[in-house]
Amino acid sequence: MSVALTALSLLGFIALTAGTALFVAAEFSLTALERSTVESHARNGDVRARMVRQAHRTLSFQLSGAQLGITITTLITGYIAEPVLARLLDPLFTGIGLSDGAAQGISLVLALVLATSLSMIYGELVPKNIAISKPLATARITATPMVGFSVVFKWLIHFLNNTANWVVRRLGVEPAEELRSARSPQELGSLVRTSALRGALDQRTALVIDRSLQFGERSAEELMTPRVKIESLDKLDTIADLIDAARRTGFSRFPVIDGDLDNTLGVVHIKQAFTHPVNVRRTIPLQMLARPVPIVPASLDGDEVLERIRADGMQVALVVDEYGGTAGIVTMEDIIEEILGDVRDEHDEEELDVRRVPDGWDCSGLLRIDEVSRATGYDAPEGEYETLGGLVLTRLGRIPDAGDEVLLPNPRSQQWSSTDSPEDGGWIARVERMDGRRIDRVRLIPVAADDLALRKHHPDQQVEPPPAPDREALSEQLTRPKDQALTGHGALPAQEHSHG
Repeated sequence: MSVALTALSLLGFIALTAGTALFVAAEFSLTALERSTVESHARNGDVRARMVRQAHRTLSFQLSGAQLGITITTLITGYIAEPVLARLLDPLFTGIGLSDGAAQGISLVLALVLATSLSMIYGELVPKNIAISKPLATARITATPMVGFSVVFKWLIHFLNNTANWVVRRLGVEPAEELRSARSPQELGSLVRTSALRGALDQRTALVIDRSLQFGERSAEELMTPRVKIESLDKLDTIADLIDAARRTGFSRFPVIDGDLDNTLGVVHIKQAFTHPVNVRRTIPLQMLARPVPIVPASLDGDEVLERIRADGMQVALVVDEYGGTAGIVTMEDIIEEILGDVRDEHDEEELDVRRVPDGWDCSGLLRIDEVSRATGYDAPEGEYETLGGLVLTRLGRIPDAGDEVLLPNPRSQQWSSTDSPEDGGWIARVERMDGRRIDRVRLIPVAADDLALRKHHPDQQVEPPPAPDREALSEQLTRPKDQALTGHGALPAQEHSHG
């Protein structure tokens, strides 16, 4: 073989390897790009950006073209490179005394290994890693030649793609032209939590985003102020009674009832009182001021509840249960607290929903189970309860007294038997305070396995809890008052309970 032909063959090998690299880079860069990134980049009007968008919108077709290009260049590379490299290596082995047959065989094997290795490293692995690291920059370089190749071989690509799609449909899968770019709230929440754990996202920001993503899954029943905590006024009460109630409770809105909450006529706002002269405030009944508000079922999702409240000037909605009775009320402040955490002003009580104490956590009985998990680390199994107080009632089986203790169920084994303690310890719930028949405050105490067994057999003996998990960073919004930036100025809060 002449020197010129050998040189041309080597140049052809290099060019074909570069062609393989082009197709590989185009394939991986297009699959790594998000649709939102492509569309945003294309809006700048750049020609290359629009070409990337065109390629991304026909992703399945372009990937088929890339596979065809990789196959063609790889086959031609093997056809050209292996004999050329074998002829270059053959004199080396004959020069050391090997027979012609042995030298040719060894040269051919080494040429095959060398050509395959070079093609794999420089034609596939290197461009793949570059495309994954810098997908947009790589796509800008490769999209134009990739689209041009696909246009030239359109007929063949369509034939191969349609054949593959026919096989895929026979397997019960519908082929897609584009990658799915949308993400579910669960996927986004997982991304947010991972980013926070790795330090790529501030933890407070991550908490707000995570709460926002979960908000749509909440129901009106989970968002509402329960019936037992509602302060109401009778229809015959006067404006003076409204002012006295606002001064006493710190609330700004009150349901006006005809007998009980199941017969709620509407809602009055403290601002309405100041539209009437002082000398008539003790003569005007509240039934004349009560305004109707939206009524929503307890099962309505959070997004729809927000829309109903935003559309109403009073920014409050009544929540009814499946029997038509009033279960509670939802205010705009309830919704804001569900996303931002506890929002406090000068009229709110100082008692926090969750407070760290030496042996565990002092919690509100109205704290939802998911909020308990986020604040303390205890994950309760699913059951017929929504709040910590409901869990204790379910476990105890009766209305408790202050000081009653129960062993909480092990979430992993789903064991409810008090005789089966988890091997690595468990949790004790002690009722600290009752509000009538409602559990007002509960102390959650993590207990080690040995101490748990001791406590089971000697309930009056106090034991030391193990060190609690470090949950401060992820529950900070539950265990501290909000700063002044989140505090109302000059307005009395609507009735609400804290959601952590």
